[in-house]
Amino acid sequence: MEELANQKCVACDRGAPKADDGLIHQFLQTSDDWDLVKEDDIPKLMRIYKFNNFKSALEFSNLIGDMAEEEGHHPLIITEWGKVTIKWWTHKIKNLHLNDLIAAAKTENLYINVSQ
Repeated sequence: MEELANQKCVACDRGAPKADDGLIHQFLQTSDDWDLVKEDDIPKLMRIYKFNNFKSALEFSNLIGDMAEEEGHHPLIITEWGKVTIKWWTHKIKNLHLNDLIAAAKTENLYINVSQ
């Protein structure tokens, strides 16, 4: 996962290739907490992060927002008391792109840093 986290998201257009199924499978194998979900027939990477209070959840959401702005790739973020739900997918191709795996890996690193 660290290899993905060290990469940078690149702008993509409607014709961009979807992420390699093998790479998606490998990502999911190395991170038990991420799930592959389908909504409206669109695959998405999803993870729910747990916190002890709303303030910590909000601070984590803001860190993800900052990272998303830096990468130019933005997730669905749902912030609630004690938890943050993140979903990554690429709107332009209505599928998973390498950017989603990169961003999910970076999200994981942010969580590791705040939970230490």
